[in-house]
Formats: sequence, C-alpha cells, structure tokens
Amino acid sequence: MKTAVMTDTNSGITKKEARELGLYLMPMPVIINGSVYYEDENINEAGFYAAQSSGAEVSTSQPSPGEVLGMWDLAFKEGWDEIVYIPMTSGLSKSCEMAIGLAASYEGKVQVADNHRISVPLRESVLRAVSLAKEGHSAAGIKEQLEREAYLASIYITVDTLEYLKKGGRISPAAAMLGTVMQIKPVLSIRGGVLEAFAKSRGRKNSLELMVRALKKDAETRFSSLDPESMRVCAAGTALSQEEIDMLKAALLEEFPGHEVLYNPLPISVGCHTGPGAMGVGICF
Repeated sequence: MKTAVMTDTNSGITKKEARELGLYLMPMPVIINGSVYYEDENINEAGFYAAQSSGAEVSTSQPSPGEVLGMWDLAFKEGWDEIVYIPMTSGLSKSCEMAIGLAASYEGKVQVADNHRISVPLRESVLRAVSLAKEGHSAAGIKEQLEREAYLASIYITVDTLEYLKKGGRISPAAAMLGTVMQIKPVLSIRGGVLEAFAKSRGRKNSLELMVRALKKDAETRFSSLDPESMRVCAAGTALSQEEIDMLKAALLEEFPGHEVLYNPLPISVGCHTGPGAMGVGICF
C-alpha cells in the first residue's frame, strides 16, 4: 500500500519543503481586513506582521471542507492508495474535528491523526510520518503511532506586547494596560495542544529564562523515563531578528548541551494572537 502524508502550514513546513519531502500541504487561511489570504501562498511572515503592526484587523480561519476534500482527491488521483492527514492540534482549531468527520466517508482510506501538536513539534511528527510511510507502514498504523506519542511534547511561549492578547479577548484592557506599565510578560504553555496561562515574568530576558527552566524541569520530571538522546529541542518566534533567534538558541543550548536546536517561525495562526516578537521554546520526543 502506498501511503500519502498530508499536513498543514501550522507545522512550519513550507511549500518548497513539502515538494522535497513528497507530502501534501494544506495552506491555512488568515483574514486581513475582510480579505482571505493563505499562508505561504499569497501571504508570508513579513507581509502578515507588517499588516498586523499597521493596525489591520486580522483573524484566523480554517480550510473549507471543499479544500480538504480537493487535496485528498488529488492524492488519490495521483496514485496513492491511502492518506494520513496530520492537521494542527484539535485543542486550538476545529479543522481537525472537521477533517475527522469528512474522512468517515472514505471507508478507512483517509486517517486523520489528532497529534495534539503545533509548530516545530508538529513538524517533527510529520517528518516521522513520512519516514514511516516510506518504510511501508499503513495510514492507520501511522495514525496510531502519532497519537500514542502525541503528549510527549511541551511548549512555552511569551509575547513582546500584550496588545494582541487584548484584541483577541485573551486578557482584559485593564490587565493589558497594567501589564504594559509594569513590563509584565505572560508565559503561556501548550501541553496536549491546549494553550494555557503558565506564569508571569517581568521583562523579556526573565521570561526567556523562566521558559527554559520550565522546559528543563519537564525533561527531568514528565519525560524522565524517555531516552534523552531521542529528545528534540525546539525554538520558534514571530518576526524575530537574527540576533533574537541566536539569543533564543543560546539560552536553550546552555540548558540542553549537545542537542541541536531546531528553529521555525511560529505559524500565523499563533501570531494572530501573540503579535510580532513572541518567542517560544519546546521539547518533543
């Protein structure tokens, strides 16, 4: 059986990379001042954050059923026997739930894996799926394995400004104003695909140190039974300068020496809520 692998741009995988890897990539839509754009199609990171910073109204959306079905049918037309689709976590979007419903009519030929991941950890899961497919694993087998490993990941994110969390209704205007005056930076966690408040810190440097310490603690407690050699150390951000990316990587390398730090821009669907300047760190197995 030939198994096709499909994901969306919340994985951080680009169109070019998808072609090289031989997988199908669903571009995620974003709405800017009422017009729909598609990540890595007709809007890139620079264009999105330029629009957001200029005061444009931005929001996220999900692919339409027709777009998802169209990509599945294309894969079958191109000779694949079955498909494993790995969308962004169901904890942050309804797109996974919609895909599961659509797959019911394909009599098992389309398997939707709710991997409970986003950004670099999702990317790692997709690369694992590609490897398993090349080894001859079935779509159902790949789905089972990815879902079994879904919670073996941890992400922490901090924002540079509270403005966009306020716009999205995540915090009140009063809390945003007080936080700005006091230079308080919230630290958010993503575990099992759910975004939650984790801690508060004063200043950008302190927030980064707090996140890296929390990540180290997770490695030593939650994941202590796992092989540290299989751990992937991840970094991500929104519209970061090279200097900021290097700082992020250096902070992680100090706590996780001997590991390669994988960096990707955070997907636009996250950037809608965090704004530019957000930084994220994570580990996954």
